[in-house]
Amino acid sequence: MKSEIPALLCGGPFAALWEAFAVGFRCRRIYRKETTRQRAYKEAEMQFLDKRVKVICEELKKLRVKQTFAMDNWKYREGNFIRPEDAAACEETEPGKEVWEDFDCQTMHWYGKDRHYWFRTVYTVPRELDGKRMWFHVRTQIDEWDDAKNPQFLLFVNGEAVQGIDMNHREVFLNPCAKAGEEITLELQAYTGILHSEFNLITQMQEIDERIEKLYYDLWVPLAAFTRMEEDDKNRRDIEEILNQTVNFLDLRTPYSEEFYRTLDEASAYIEEALYSKRAGYSDVIATCIGHTHIDVAWWWTVAQTREKVARSFATVLKLMEEYPNYKFMSSQPQLYVFLKERYPELYEKVKERIREKRWEPEGGMWVEADCNLTSGESLVRQFMHGKRFFREEFGVDNRILWLPDVFGYSGALPQIMKKCGIDYFMTTKLAWNQFNKVPYDTMMWRGIDGTQVLTHLVTTLGVEQPVSNFFTTYNGMLHPDAIMGGWMRYQNKDINNDILISYGYGDGGGGPTREMLETSLRMEKGVKGIPKVRQEFARTYFDELKERVEKDRRLPVWEGELYFEYHRGTLTSMGRNKRSNRKSELGLMDLELLSVLASGTMNYPASELDSMWKVVLLNQFHDILPGSSIREVYEVTGEEYAQLAGQLSSMTEERMRAIAGPGGGITVFNTTGKRRDDVVSLEGFTGGALMDGEGEVYPVQRTANGAVVYVKNIPSKGYKSFAVVDSAADTGTLCPFELTDDYELETPFYKVKLDNQGMFTSIYDKENDREVVQEGHRANLLRMYEDKPIYFDNWDIDIYYTEKFWDVDQVERMEWTELGPVRAVLSITRKASNSVIDQEIIFYAKSRRIEFVTHVDWKEHQTLLKVHFPVAVHTDEATFDVQFGNLTRKTHQNTSWDVARFESCGQKWMDLSEGHYGVSLLNDCKYGHSVKDSNMALTLIKSGIEPNPVADQEEHVFTYSIYPHAEGWRAAGTVEEAYKLNQPLLARIGTEPGKEYSFACADRKNVILETVKRAEDGEGTVIRMYESENALTKTKLTVNAPFEQAWICNLLEERERQAAVCGNEIEVVLKPYEVVTVLIK
Repeated sequence: MKSEIPALLCGGPFAALWEAFAVGFRCRRIYRKETTRQRAYKEAEMQFLDKRVKVICEELKKLRVKQTFAMDNWKYREGNFIRPEDAAACEETEPGKEVWEDFDCQTMHWYGKDRHYWFRTVYTVPRELDGKRMWFHVRTQIDEWDDAKNPQFLLFVNGEAVQGIDMNHREVFLNPCAKAGEEITLELQAYTGILHSEFNLITQMQEIDERIEKLYYDLWVPLAAFTRMEEDDKNRRDIEEILNQTVNFLDLRTPYSEEFYRTLDEASAYIEEALYSKRAGYSDVIATCIGHTHIDVAWWWTVAQTREKVARSFATVLKLMEEYPNYKFMSSQPQLYVFLKERYPELYEKVKERIREKRWEPEGGMWVEADCNLTSGESLVRQFMHGKRFFREEFGVDNRILWLPDVFGYSGALPQIMKKCGIDYFMTTKLAWNQFNKVPYDTMMWRGIDGTQVLTHLVTTLGVEQPVSNFFTTYNGMLHPDAIMGGWMRYQNKDINNDILISYGYGDGGGGPTREMLETSLRMEKGVKGIPKVRQEFARTYFDELKERVEKDRRLPVWEGELYFEYHRGTLTSMGRNKRSNRKSELGLMDLELLSVLASGTMNYPASELDSMWKVVLLNQFHDILPGSSIREVYEVTGEEYAQLAGQLSSMTEERMRAIAGPGGGITVFNTTGKRRDDVVSLEGFTGGALMDGEGEVYPVQRTANGAVVYVKNIPSKGYKSFAVVDSAADTGTLCPFELTDDYELETPFYKVKLDNQGMFTSIYDKENDREVVQEGHRANLLRMYEDKPIYFDNWDIDIYYTEKFWDVDQVERMEWTELGPVRAVLSITRKASNSVIDQEIIFYAKSRRIEFVTHVDWKEHQTLLKVHFPVAVHTDEATFDVQFGNLTRKTHQNTSWDVARFESCGQKWMDLSEGHYGVSLLNDCKYGHSVKDSNMALTLIKSGIEPNPVADQEEHVFTYSIYPHAEGWRAAGTVEEAYKLNQPLLARIGTEPGKEYSFACADRKNVILETVKRAEDGEGTVIRMYESENALTKTKLTVNAPFEQAWICNLLEERERQAAVCGNEIEVVLKPYEVVTVLIK
């Protein structure tokens, strides 16, 4: 430096000036070094401030438990008792017999999976707890997470049910000011769960210091938000400084001393002022939080266990509501409330009181959170009808939200059904479980197949510290700063909305919200800058405000059509017996309702019986029962329930047919569908030769192993026609219309069929349309077994790689033509498939284009998927599928990731592939899983997963599917009508006067389907429900052949909307495309 200074500056008058400059420069350099060092130190210190605060928090958490008193001596007995008096009952019935045993918590264990115990003790409050806040603490040695399957308790205090105890709720606040010497009877209704088989019982009485606990939460809540903040975020830095200053006040050297409490109060006062006052009041981001405990009606447990889970969980909610006046809670599913009302009416009354106080929200719409793929349209209506009625009659509440957080996909028919049942909003989270694609919106309008739109919101709550890039969200949210901030970061519609919905609380027996969550809420409700503001509010309030905020915003997106769930595709097939029973019960109940209307002149309408039977069906449509994803014991129960239901339906249906038909020597054939039809009817035990109708037309009868079959014509819609029994004559057309050339070629009036040695179709030549149905070089009715080993959820999933390994079922044990007559030809085939046997009767009809495959399977496989394939010679890149009250079209190519994901799709009664002027429909009577690729139509028949039910589907199966080749498309071909014929066969009653014919109701347009005829729910009048099936605006005349004076168009809940135009016995009805219309007559 000096060498660069001119020489003249080194001496003379400038010397002193230069010396001063040089000293100053050196000082500044030293200062800069010092300040840089201090800054680095300060930055390093700041990096660890949050960790320092966390250490103090953990110490405060321990110190909050001020005193602990062991409780080692209990009495116990094994048994599933509901109340203390039940557990004590044997003391009275068996006097002198000791029914209680001593239980020493230090040396003894309790044992077994899925077992119940009852523990009892009388506790005397020690003098150390006199005047103190007294808490009861219960746990076992089990600490790993699984709220649903670990041990759970219900605590009774002096005979009163007080609170559930589980993995998340181990403390019970007993008394704010205990009295020394007071005796308290404590009893535990204990359930072992299903994971472990040996347990400790660890019980303690505690004093918990309220002042220490308050400061702990004051510090912990903002600290827990840091994981979602950048380290140099200004808000974080400011909050860190406040937290650091807060802990600086504390003197923790001598806990519980006078000095300790003085500094504790100073720290509390400081953070209250600095953080929760000066930095509060911000609401730029809001989280509307509603307490919730999602309880599966069955899953890894039976419905019987759910009754217990409801009581434990609701008791916990009620107890915490006593302690936290700001706590609001919602719960759906009226069936759960029924369980509580039956089991603990006193708790139910407390729930009703909280509802009156506007703190408990009964919301959700349906009777249970039902599956929305497999459930029929009419059953969905009944879900809303029974669900909404219960909440209205019991609590005076009208539901407006369909709350389905956990259901495996949502039919495109739902928006209309919702709206016509008075539902305005829809909530779910399940679509965030998609395997392939993230739904691009979280707040949107959902437009159904008919054009109806419903405001929809997908809850975006993340798990604590879950990366936002992982788009999975949960309905069992945590009211935790990290989870709430993550939910806001995950939310995709910030441009139109700043308020997200959080349903928080542990489900499935986890007890719902915890004290920690409620303490967190108290602090986040203050709106601390940099952290979302929480408000405890009803879901209905959230949706009403959301609607006002976004409904006119041009940026509000619209989702068109079904909300397909890219996961759990196996639930379309798992536990086939249950799905078959559901379909048969749905249709059987609708048949019984119609016949009860027809018989109302001679028999009372069985309203009470129908109500009870429908509720069995509705309960078993829960989204883990009907889909086949529950444990074995659940399906043992449903098997018994469906068998009892089938017996009731059979006997009650027979009674009404007998009453309608009356005495006589003829046969009455009943048609419960909404179309006049020509069809085959089975006559069990019939020995006559032919039938003759009132016009003198004779119908030849074909003898079968179980009686006879006959093809009859002009059976009226929703009515009946009677026939005389006559002798068969040579000139009545009884010549066989089938020509069999060896065992492998059959010519019918419609087809020339060729079979190979394995009984597969190599050719179905359509004579009428002069074309081949089967793709060249392929075989139809190909039964194929696939290795089915999903990544995670065995009974839920079919993963995309399932096609990698398969075995064709081509081992024929027997192949025989068993019938060849005027009505039908029947080929019987027995096939061996690994360890299983598949028997089929393949039926070709003389006067119907349907080819039916009546199938009986004795299935002994596991993790093996069975499909049937029909590769058809139809050129198209889309298929049409039957859904509730309509149908929809899906692409069959794999151009996009959305198409790739949809490799297994739901159809109800049929699917169809059609090109310009020809097509093939695949019909079924109880199956739902379909796949189509390269015009190869496949119906999934059996799944047989192993978890949670290790023997799922390993039993006998009975089902029928049918192919229906046709000219033109499915509309012109009448596919809808053919599917109804397969699913609702004609019924026959032997013994009647011939010549009678009656139709209760019919519509004059073929695309209008009369679905339901029943007595009105209020007992006043008759309801007729119909829908438009071909996406066409239609005006129809509804003819009703019963006396009535007026008619009204109603919503699906039978609430009148407008009077209908009536002319004589005709009602004019206009239906929009795919619209469902309900008509009330009286």
